[in-house]
Amino acid sequence: MPLSPLYRPALHHQSLGEDFFDRVAAADFPHTVLRFRNDRHAARIGLDQLTDAEWIHHFGRFSPLPDTLQTPLALRYHGHQFGHYNPDLGDGRGFLFAQLYETGSNRLLDLGTKGSGQTPWSRQGDGRLTLKGGMREVLASEMLEALGVNTSKTFSLIETGESLMRGDEPSPTRSSVMVRLSHSHIRIGTFQRLATLGDEAGLRQLADYVIAHYWPEAAAHQDPVIGLFGQVVTAVARMGAQWFAAGFVHGVLNTDNITLTGESFDYGPWRFLPRYDPRFTAAYFDQTGLYAFGRQPEALLWNLARLAETLVPLTEPDGLREALQTFLPQFKQALTEQTLRMLGLVPDVTAQSQAIVTQFYTSLRDTQAPFAQSFFDLYGAGDPERLARSPNASLYGQPVWQETIAALRSLPVSDISRAQASHPYLERHAPVSMLIETVEALWQDIDSRDDWSAFTQYVQDIRLMGSFYAPHWAD
Repeated sequence: MPLSPLYRPALHHQSLGEDFFDRVAAADFPHTVLRFRNDRHAARIGLDQLTDAEWIHHFGRFSPLPDTLQTPLALRYHGHQFGHYNPDLGDGRGFLFAQLYETGSNRLLDLGTKGSGQTPWSRQGDGRLTLKGGMREVLASEMLEALGVNTSKTFSLIETGESLMRGDEPSPTRSSVMVRLSHSHIRIGTFQRLATLGDEAGLRQLADYVIAHYWPEAAAHQDPVIGLFGQVVTAVARMGAQWFAAGFVHGVLNTDNITLTGESFDYGPWRFLPRYDPRFTAAYFDQTGLYAFGRQPEALLWNLARLAETLVPLTEPDGLREALQTFLPQFKQALTEQTLRMLGLVPDVTAQSQAIVTQFYTSLRDTQAPFAQSFFDLYGAGDPERLARSPNASLYGQPVWQETIAALRSLPVSDISRAQASHPYLERHAPVSMLIETVEALWQDIDSRDDWSAFTQYVQDIRLMGSFYAPHWAD
């Protein structure tokens, strides 16, 4: 394996000690067929020079990478699942495979798996991942990255040749193993486990570890634990706002699915909104709508409150309470900024801008205009030619949209928007979107004919959209 000078391995997580994880081994799969490799992000950690055979060796057979973890670690955690506390969680079909530093940002990143086999936390499960589930993870992470969401990256997808039985899709079905590139797999549930066990020393050790490796800014705070919690509140509020502006519904906002870095990850029953509907749910089993689109901010706030409870032994409750109370104001501010960026407008947070953003979402709700199409049409405050050729053209003639478009045009267009005016993405008549019908059509080609061409092309289309929006996220 030729090592790139950008390859910088690390071994930090195992320094927490054996009480934080279990050493495990990957399943021995009957076949390993490479279906997706993310060379864009492999280049950022010095692994893009791997041949396909070497890639499969490490991410299908899980031969250790040089100078990082030599034995995979199944992480221990607890969590609230749909409001009910579960002490029997942990990495049941995944593990931490490696840690590396990212070029440029110098962030510590994890390579973690999904579908890599049974662990002590599998709870009678087979520890496997369906190929359709892996494909959906690729699509979700690529789409969210393109839309400016702080998300984990699907790094690798390998088909593994097993037939899996699943109750929520036609069975038997094909299997896969996925590798995720993430800015930490430490989650609220990691802290909850230690709090439940009454392990104050472990809580202090974990908090110090998270501050040292993920939130060094917190160390400058008068009380670093309060500083840490404040950073997490800000990051989670921003993530929730990014989801909202993307029209994304995660589906399973349990405390074990919220990381301490505020990075979106673990895409199971996700959906994107066809139209603005606060009651829209992603998971068929979410029968009460606990994690519906419009309730996601509430769910995130509730989860943060559970994190605050675990930190009480380490600090003063009043400081935690004050930090938690900043969540909703920060969410609203981040939503205004993110929405304006997606519309190609200057992302300020004046009272006027906030009111116009609220008016925009109200118009989406009241007219049931297609969500993604509306953002696409109204980019740069709505080019008349784009509005005229849009499938939404008749809607934009309604008084409610006439007023909203006029309000958007009263805001300044960003310099980035002007620079992007000739981008090929704007030559399309419709945006790249990710509705369930699209996902099912892509899977049908794969399942029935083993034809990956439409999937591969759609990933390229998403990345074209991402190249269009990317300068806005850097603003």
